[in-house]
Amino acid sequence: MGSKTDMAERLAPLEKLTGLEGTHLLINEVYASIQGESSHAGRPCVFVRTSVCNQRCSYCDTAYAFTEGEPLALDDVVEKALGFGIPLVEITGGEPLLQPLFPELCKRLLAAGSEVLVETGGSHDIAIVPEGVKTILDIKTPGSGEEPANHYPNLALLRPGDEVKFVLTSREDYEWARGLVQREKLTERTTVLFSPAFRRIEPADLSAWLIADRLQVRLNLQLHKFIWPPSRRGV
Repeated sequence: MGSKTDMAERLAPLEKLTGLEGTHLLINEVYASIQGESSHAGRPCVFVRTSVCNQRCSYCDTAYAFTEGEPLALDDVVEKALGFGIPLVEITGGEPLLQPLFPELCKRLLAAGSEVLVETGGSHDIAIVPEGVKTILDIKTPGSGEEPANHYPNLALLRPGDEVKFVLTSREDYEWARGLVQREKLTERTTVLFSPAFRRIEPADLSAWLIADRLQVRLNLQLHKFIWPPSRRGV
């Protein structure tokens, strides 16, 4: 549990969402790039990054989305996303499920013919994700500092095409995630991604662990950090 100061810093940006329910979303950025993660890695993709997050993972690389952003009308967000002419769109954050208009944004993009992904931090009920949207569900490990925030009932709500991602910071995180995957029989139900936290675990080490355990998960590297400088935004 974070300190009172920490919690106040997390909650303050949420006030920016008040009053946006019917008209606007709080958006950090909308851009086109190459999908860097999941089974869709390598595909051209439009990213709609929402602002505000209720989690503070130890390895977070998008902390600028905690507080930076501007209200954009739903129509404008859809127009920006479709304007790139790329059929794959991912809604990410921040934490997109905090946005009151998130379900409607998904529906509008689907209706326009887009293939829609959403990446969520796993602390909110994914039942609000519209049918037809593919969810990439982060399960936070102990090393993230946010494991208590996991909403584990989400695992029962996974649909065909959804994926589960674990970002690992240590061998201990790996063993924790391996145990959860085996207990929940996740590899029998969905695509499971094991991602080494950037510069916290060597990909070669994680690869060796997966091979030794014959664990049927997908090694998930952040491809964009190998293509561009790791700190570059908008890619």
